[in-house]
Formats: sequence, structure tokens, C-alpha cells
Amino acid sequence: MFDEHARQLIDANINMTVPYYLMASYAYYVEDDPIFTDGFYDGLAKQILDNWDTITHWHKEHLSKDALEAGSFLGEYPSIVQGALKSLRASVNPCKPQKQVKKPAPTDTMGAFGTALFDWGK
Repeated sequence: MFDEHARQLIDANINMTVPYYLMASYAYYVEDDPIFTDGFYDGLAKQILDNWDTITHWHKEHLSKDALEAGSFLGEYPSIVQGALKSLRASVNPCKPQKQVKKPAPTDTMGAFGTALFDWGK
């Protein structure tokens, strides 16, 4: 979860509540892969409501007080949200390269038939 990462940015700039709320909503409702705990997400909605008049983010227009009070977002997502979420996931938890395991070549290519394909009567 990205609770602490977001908390640090939001503590420094209250306007960051908006993009993080939108990314969290997209992650939960569209991708079914939450980035925040339920408690953090609910607190984020309350924080936006408590600071509604002072928040000046340009995507604030996508939010409504009613939806925030209900604790859900079913509106239109700005086009940048999907890419921002992908970047967030990559920057905070970069994927480690998968170690490829080389499988050994089969020794008995006839399998269930019980005879090796090239067994010439050894």
C-alpha cells in the first residue's frame, strides 16, 4: 500500500489530495487493485471535504461533495489518472526483473509410451 508515501506528499501540499484520491479511486473501482488501505482512502475523502474551500487543484472539478461524503467516486476520470497511477506504482515499487529459470530438455520424448524417441536398441 502507498499510504505513507501519499501522506508525506499531502502533508506538504493539501492540493495533492485530489490527484491521489482520483488515482486511488481508479485503482479500486476500475483496476480492482487498491493502492491505499480503506481507512486511508476514507480519511482522504474527509480531508478533501474539510479543506474544500482551500484546495485549488485543477482536477477538483471532477469531485463532488456528495460523492466524497458517500466515500466513493463513480465520476469521469481525467485522462491523466491512468498514466499517473502507472507511474506511481513503478516509481514506488519498481518491478524487479524476473529471473528466468531454464528448464532442462526432456530426456524421454515419448513420455507415456515408455520408449525414448531415439532409442535404437542400446
